[in-house]
Amino acid sequence: MKRALVSVSDKSGLLEFLRPLVHQGLQIVSTGGTLKYLQQNDIAVTDISTVTGFPEVLDGRVKTLHPFVHMGLLADQYKPDHVQQLKQHNVAAFDMVVGNLYPFEKVALNSESSFEELIENIDIGGPSFLRSSAKNYRSVVVISDPQDYTWVQKKILSKNLNDTDRKKLALKVFSLTSYYDALITQKLSDDLDKAYLNIPLKKKLSLRYGENSHQKATWYENPLSEVSLSSAEIHQGKELSYNNLLDLDAAAGLVMQFTQPACVAVKHNNPCGVAQAVTMAEAILKTIESDPKSIFGGIIAFNKQVDLKTCENLKSIFLECLIAPSYSAEALEFLKAKKNLRVLSWPAMASYVKMPVKTMKSILGGVLVQDQDTFVENNWQNFSETPPANIKQDMLFGEKVCGYLKSNAIALVCNGQTVGLGMGQVNRVDAVEQAILRFKQFQQAASVDIKNVVLVSDAFFPFPDSIEKIAGAGIRWVLQPGGSTKDQDVIDSAKQHDVNMTFSHQRHFRH
Repeated sequence: MKRALVSVSDKSGLLEFLRPLVHQGLQIVSTGGTLKYLQQNDIAVTDISTVTGFPEVLDGRVKTLHPFVHMGLLADQYKPDHVQQLKQHNVAAFDMVVGNLYPFEKVALNSESSFEELIENIDIGGPSFLRSSAKNYRSVVVISDPQDYTWVQKKILSKNLNDTDRKKLALKVFSLTSYYDALITQKLSDDLDKAYLNIPLKKKLSLRYGENSHQKATWYENPLSEVSLSSAEIHQGKELSYNNLLDLDAAAGLVMQFTQPACVAVKHNNPCGVAQAVTMAEAILKTIESDPKSIFGGIIAFNKQVDLKTCENLKSIFLECLIAPSYSAEALEFLKAKKNLRVLSWPAMASYVKMPVKTMKSILGGVLVQDQDTFVENNWQNFSETPPANIKQDMLFGEKVCGYLKSNAIALVCNGQTVGLGMGQVNRVDAVEQAILRFKQFQQAASVDIKNVVLVSDAFFPFPDSIEKIAGAGIRWVLQPGGSTKDQDVIDSAKQHDVNMTFSHQRHFRH
């Protein structure tokens, strides 16, 4: 290594990396703050202006954007005509580049940053010289991550840096600049309905495996997301798995829809027990009571602080994870007895928060992006009796639960508690039957008058057959979206069987 261009925003580890290389004869060309930093630390360095014959201008916006720099970066030293052109124009080649970018991410995450500050922290020269070097990786070693300093230095000093290493470093540059551009695009643009989807995702951690043990998996986070599981604090327990994260996402997403103390138990990405109450200790008892069989090995989410009494009500149940806005000191101490239980706190869950505007799902060769589902009571339409206040509250509660069940979905609820759930069925009759069967199991341990139970459907009933089964079970209150060509037949059947039906005119499919 004879000559290097060094221009970094993050100066961590830089001196330790460069000193041994300089002792071996490496000449350094640098810019702005990096130049001063190296001079202050007694490392011989040449000002970039000496190379270009032109001063840094426009408040430092133009430093490296010059042919004498980029010719030295892009000249393929394996091509004789490139080497000849360097000599012809009296340009020296660079053998190494060390650089990283203006901290746009840090500025973007500061809610007080102005638009002008965001613009000023968009790096132009950095991505340009890094990409030029990466394109010419066989001739130029490019290092964009301080984490690579140690192993690269060792290989350079031992003259053991090969083309595979160079290519690895080059590809890291293209990944970095792509992420950087995505950060800029997402931060400055509110419109995601555009020709290109730019999502800034960076690695949070490697997971032990994916949905199954033979599948590899990695967790990536979007640092600009206002609602992100990656910001949760892990207090104890085993390493989070791929399936844990999916279930935590489902449980947290639903529990944040409620304002009074609420609990959501999730198993295999489906809620299996949901309840709200005056206290969290009462809510967790109702949640467990909803389906004690399915809750075994599940995940529970809370939307308020968890106290000792709530934890004591969980003592005899095997669970994978708990997630809540916070825990009392006594609760955390109590939970230590369950060493394998993963316990997470996420302050964003303390109350209803603004959920992401868009959701995304992967399909073969691409992704689907859509608006986030919402629950808004606007033009509900009642047939037969108007629901009294307590029934209407259960309808609102059940609609949210149903919206988080896999379709086709049916939720039976009573007094802010799920009492029978049917989900993931390929027809609505089966979903109704499944929910009623679970209600009958619920009744074996709890006394609930079926006449006070509300049935909520995520989509319309296409035929009266489901209504006949609902009436046969004794259910008198139904909330469904409507919208079927057979709506009138369904309405007539409901009236005939003394079932009070309300149309929400809003479907909540979840696939």
